[in-house]
Amino acid sequence: MNDKPAAEAAPRFDPAAQGWEEIVNHTAFGDLVGPVWRSDEDGKPLFGFVVAPKHLNRSGNLHGGMLMTLADQAMAMTARQATGGKRHATIELNIQFVDGVKLGEFVIAHPEVVRASRSVVFMQAKMFVGDRLVVTTSGIWKILEA
Repeated sequence: MNDKPAAEAAPRFDPAAQGWEEIVNHTAFGDLVGPVWRSDEDGKPLFGFVVAPKHLNRSGNLHGGMLMTLADQAMAMTARQATGGKRHATIELNIQFVDGVKLGEFVIAHPEVVRASRSVVFMQAKMFVGDRLVVTTSGIWKILEA
């Protein structure tokens, strides 16, 4: 007998068929949580993933840690692009969970640079499932290369 609630699956979104490109991470962690996808909207980067069974918590909803992972990756990659490819390290990440996410839904992160100085980059992002806001987040990345 399974005492876990049944997770309802949303219709499966196919990012590749919609023009999204898979990010090749080359790390064990990236393979574990991915795939993560990238696209551009009016020259601004977007990042997303399809919620798979491996991403669910015991309640059958998307685990908040996966949303934090997407926030960290999306904002870091955007900061890196904005600073000419310089390496960064996350020094602060704040997140607000606004709404739950279900199996099969496609979560899209919209990151943006708030301000970039010589030593740090301030970032923010909102995440959506369709038009539904599910996360707001902000963070600071330390630039490791001068």
